[in-house]
Amino acid sequence: MTEYLISSPAGILSVLAAIASFFFFLEKKTELKLFNYFPPLIFIYLVPVLFSNTGVIPPKSPVYDFMGSSLLPMFLTIMLLNVDLLATVRVMGKGIFVMLFGTLGVVIGAPIALMLVQHGLGPDAWKGFGALAGSWIGGTGNMLSVGQMVDLDESSLEFGYAVIADNAVYLIWLPIMLASRNFADWFHKFTKVDSSRLERMETAAKELVVDKGEMQMRHFLYLIFFGFAVTTLATWLSGMIEPIRSSSGEVIVSMATYKIMFVTIFGVALSFTKASKIPGSHAFSMALIYLFVARMGAKADLSNMDSSVFWFVAGAFVWIFIHGAVLVGAAKIFRVDVHTAAIASAANIGGAASAPIVAAYHKPALVPVSVLMALVGYAIGNPAAYLAAILCRWVS
Repeated sequence: MTEYLISSPAGILSVLAAIASFFFFLEKKTELKLFNYFPPLIFIYLVPVLFSNTGVIPPKSPVYDFMGSSLLPMFLTIMLLNVDLLATVRVMGKGIFVMLFGTLGVVIGAPIALMLVQHGLGPDAWKGFGALAGSWIGGTGNMLSVGQMVDLDESSLEFGYAVIADNAVYLIWLPIMLASRNFADWFHKFTKVDSSRLERMETAAKELVVDKGEMQMRHFLYLIFFGFAVTTLATWLSGMIEPIRSSSGEVIVSMATYKIMFVTIFGVALSFTKASKIPGSHAFSMALIYLFVARMGAKADLSNMDSSVFWFVAGAFVWIFIHGAVLVGAAKIFRVDVHTAAIASAANIGGAASAPIVAAYHKPALVPVSVLMALVGYAIGNPAAYLAAILCRWVS
């Protein structure tokens, strides 16, 4: 039996929080350009991988189970409070359709990519592709959610491959999205964008009010209440519905699937109420995201990794090419600018952590709306990525 240096729930949580906070502290303190290409997210995942595979913290613990069953739906609820579909459409206009087409590219690209590389993968690879689709339609929270929906354990090889592929593609795709600004003239000739579009978009963005005021103690309590209340309600409702099974008795739609769907529905519904005005909800939910990223790393088991990771990553690059092709096609159809297209892609592939980086590089005035666009991805990410997983299951 392996003896771990730190094994208590409180100790494990403190280690995960310390890792996450350290790299953000380092980024802020040093302002190293390294973090523009290797963001804290990568280190926050890799360090716990190292710790859990060298005996510092265990890869299995009750605290991980609690975070998955209770804190994950809570975080999703709080994140979805920030969705403002009307404001996003008002500022981005046809750009929102480009983002949705980018999402479609992720959904249809998943089974195509899997079909090309499945000979080098195991029978559960479709689950890993489903989890990766979750990350590419919204972000890490959706990756975890879809993993639960398809019954994919975070310590499995398939989940580990999904995370590796996610980071490998991110390191290539983010610089491409940033560099696309240099091809603005060519892109705008190609898409025949209206020359006044950028001016109208920036004017609308400046009118976008996102300041909810100073966060106070009671706001933390409000957010915790809404998060756990929705989690409780979703758990109760999902327990009342029978799972959908195939003719062979295999579960197709599980209780976990229903639970995440209910959380998504209730979270989006609350975004249309005064609950969306609670200060600090975005910052609080983002902090929880990075805690979950550290948890993902801690649960990763590298001992059984083999050459199939190559095929998984290769499939991911085919997949991202399909997403990019569909996105550019949509930009042509709707005649939008390269800045909108890049932000739309980042809102899909990188989520709320990456969309503001791309927006700040292209058009700083669009940073607030880039966050809103990424949150729209969170809202549609669970059902869309689950559809991608089902298509991958059908292909496999």
